[in-house]
Amino acid sequence: MSKKIKNLNLKYSSFFLLLTFFLLFYPGDSIYVKMFTWHRDIFAAHTSTISVPLQPAPFLRNKQNFPEVTAQGAYIIDLNSATSVFARKEHQSFLPASTTKVITALTAFDYFDLDSVLTVKRIMSEGQTVDFVIGEKLTFENLLYAILVHSGNDAAYVIADNYPGGEKVFIEAMNKKAESIGMKNSHFENPAGLDRFGQHSSPFDLVLAGRSLLNNKRLANMVSIKNITITDVDFTHFHRLSNVNELLGELPGVGGLKTGYTIDAGENLITLYKSNGHEFLLVIMKSEDRFEDTRNIINWLETNIDYIQIRER
Repeated sequence: MSKKIKNLNLKYSSFFLLLTFFLLFYPGDSIYVKMFTWHRDIFAAHTSTISVPLQPAPFLRNKQNFPEVTAQGAYIIDLNSATSVFARKEHQSFLPASTTKVITALTAFDYFDLDSVLTVKRIMSEGQTVDFVIGEKLTFENLLYAILVHSGNDAAYVIADNYPGGEKVFIEAMNKKAESIGMKNSHFENPAGLDRFGQHSSPFDLVLAGRSLLNNKRLANMVSIKNITITDVDFTHFHRLSNVNELLGELPGVGGLKTGYTIDAGENLITLYKSNGHEFLLVIMKSEDRFEDTRNIINWLETNIDYIQIRER
């Protein structure tokens, strides 16, 4: 091959290399951009503003290396760039158990003021409870702590019972709320997350729910609390609440969010995790050990995720 032909090949190679980088970093709806930003359009639809340039998007250092988890369903996104980094049956229906209370909190927050006073109208003994008494009056704020920190089923029903129209109308509002934030594969039949026919959600949908909760600063602060004592408005009944999430306060970077468990649902967990300026939202469903699964995922995030800066209009 002559020296002239070699030089020509080198020029063509350089041209195509420059073209590749141009396409990769060119602002706009480049297919190369979309390779790094799966589902960004869905999450962006529920974000008020998106900065330009966008936050660095994560990518896998080793595409053959995935976290070892027992969960049958999982979905993990980098919150800043709305980019998925791991998915397993993310659109499959599972029993949500008490992760349902994320939608309960979001729905109720749209109607009640934090200082609204709600009355306990029935006693519940099924699953996790706070052990309220009939006639006890509590602020809506304290009831939010009861469902988001302690996962009290009775607290969820106090909220539903005091909603205009009662439990039935509240359930309708829950499903409308879920639909409004893009949860297309979810339906709720009760506010506590008890296993009922027709009650279901998916890992993808619970990421949408978790992200919506984190956009509410008051609720986001509540899910990060390890322990708190609440009282009724007359300071007669005091209730010590403890967060069910054993990773909160034990594993650096974990900002809590919501647990869920029944025998049929298995172990569910939505987790906010922060590391080196990056934020992740992790959802696992029907796990045999949700806390160990989450630890394994976090270790995997720390060792197998890197970032690339992408500009987009």
